[in-house]
Amino acid sequence: MGVEPVRLKENIYPAIGSRLLGVPEVWTLGAKPNFPDYTPEEQAFIRKSDIILYPTRNYAEFLTTMGKKIFPSLETYLYADEKIKQTTLFYMLNISHPRTRIYYRRHHKEILNHFHYPFIGKLPRSSARGRGVYLIDNGKQLDVYLEQTKIAYIQEYIPHERDLRVVLINHQPIIAYWRIRAPDNFRTNLSQGGRIDFDNIPPSGIAAAQNAARKCRFNDVGIDLIRHDNQWLIIEANMKYGRKGLKMKGLDLKEILRAKLMAGELFP
Repeated sequence: MGVEPVRLKENIYPAIGSRLLGVPEVWTLGAKPNFPDYTPEEQAFIRKSDIILYPTRNYAEFLTTMGKKIFPSLETYLYADEKIKQTTLFYMLNISHPRTRIYYRRHHKEILNHFHYPFIGKLPRSSARGRGVYLIDNGKQLDVYLEQTKIAYIQEYIPHERDLRVVLINHQPIIAYWRIRAPDNFRTNLSQGGRIDFDNIPPSGIAAAQNAARKCRFNDVGIDLIRHDNQWLIIEANMKYGRKGLKMKGLDLKEILRAKLMAGELFP
């Protein structure tokens, strides 16, 4: 059980983002670009509360500087949709990850010094749901990819039929499932025709996801992994993970978060 935080309103927790909108124990204030846009009561609520739920990227750093406890963690926000930062973090923390290099425009000509076709090219940002991810087989395809980005994010291509998605709240798994690719697509994303399978989920994969989440301090995240050469490789961390797997299992993320909040498990 976590330490009971001080709250300005009795039995009410403050939130800025809308993830817990409708939860009776949470007062969702909304994300306003200017702090003075909040009413004096709302400003006082934020200033005097020990914790803030879903502070949004805009306020997470400020609230951390103020000494507030926030959920999710600051790191969860800082590395969201940041493939380059995630890759650097994985390497620095010695987390197994497919061989990946970043090339700024003046170094684009060096790509073929390090990679042989086929390989993967990703847009460093805005490549969620499989968009902005390219299997590059030749020079023409490489040129088309490089026209779309100043910074090339190049990763070795590891053929695989499926990857493992593990969703974790405070490093504890709430669901895990395989994402199996469609026959005509190299991506496993559900939006790209992939399908979900809940059978034979390996405990070692869940443990690898937990280890990565703990090391990175990501505490509301979907970790994607593949098994290769007898080890688990972390592909990426998704802070805006899909809900389809949860719904297929009859799970409501909002209720899961509410239960953890009431049990003191969001701020252990």
